[in-house]
Amino acid sequence: MNELADIIAPDRIEVNFNPSNKKTLFQQVAQWAGREFLINPKVIAERLHERETLGSTGFGHGIAIPHGKLDSLKKVSGFFVRLKEPIEFDAVDKLPVDLLFFLFSPTEAGIDHLRSLACVSRRLRDETLRAKLRGAGSRDALYALLLDDGGHA
Repeated sequence: MNELADIIAPDRIEVNFNPSNKKTLFQQVAQWAGREFLINPKVIAERLHERETLGSTGFGHGIAIPHGKLDSLKKVSGFFVRLKEPIEFDAVDKLPVDLLFFLFSPTEAGIDHLRSLACVSRRLRDETLRAKLRGAGSRDALYALLLDDGGHA
């Protein structure tokens, strides 16, 4: 079973977002997620900002996994964004970020939230995968790459 298949769908992948900064990016993704979840985008943006104040979710190599918990959400859900141009993200390695996996979880999803974060982090630590994600030409190609676990379940 592929855990990411339970979290993300092709229509939750965007190839060329072009925000000027982290705040704008969070607002854009919050609008998108708000439509999907039928949740006020302001609440989603607030959760992302609240988490980010604890420490950057940029973990290096141009990758970030912004995440937040939402009261009315039913299951862990993700959105993947490849930016047209990298943006400053205060990542641990101080490099700008261009690949982001947004993870949203129900408020009570303790272990599921942590498992999902670990799964996404594991996938995005793969240098070969990161290069392929940066070179992929379409949403469908990105989706296939994210779900291809190389035969490891």
